[in-house]
Amino acid sequence: MIHTVSHVSLKVSSEMVTRALAHAAENGWSIAVSVVDADGATIASARMDGVSSQILGFADDKAFTASTMRKTTEAYFERMDQSASLRLGLANRNRLLVWGGGLPIKYKGAVIGGIGVSGAQDFEDVACAQVAIRNVGLAVE
Repeated sequence: MIHTVSHVSLKVSSEMVTRALAHAAENGWSIAVSVVDADGATIASARMDGVSSQILGFADDKAFTASTMRKTTEAYFERMDQSASLRLGLANRNRLLVWGGGLPIKYKGAVIGGIGVSGAQDFEDVACAQVAIRNVGLAVE
């Protein structure tokens, strides 16, 4: 059996980064944004002037989590928060982040990547990611 995986393209990833940054600027928020492929590898990322590299790292980890776990970082938090053993296990895993702002990017029901936004409040990070996904013609879950 052969399993094929589709990935979000550089062109779409770059468009998503640009749109997330524009939405943040329109609202006076300072953010970083990262888009990763279906395997969690970074395709495109950027941070606004004055946003630290640490915040960009958080955005990248949110995108990685959303892509590889195939769910939003908020949904992943809800799952991890159900038991102490899951919380302890999460604390020992590299790159998995449960703060709001990470969303899977889906095409025809399959996860093709993830987007992570960090730097503003969680709900503002989520809004930037949602706008970016919708801007390229994809649906937000």
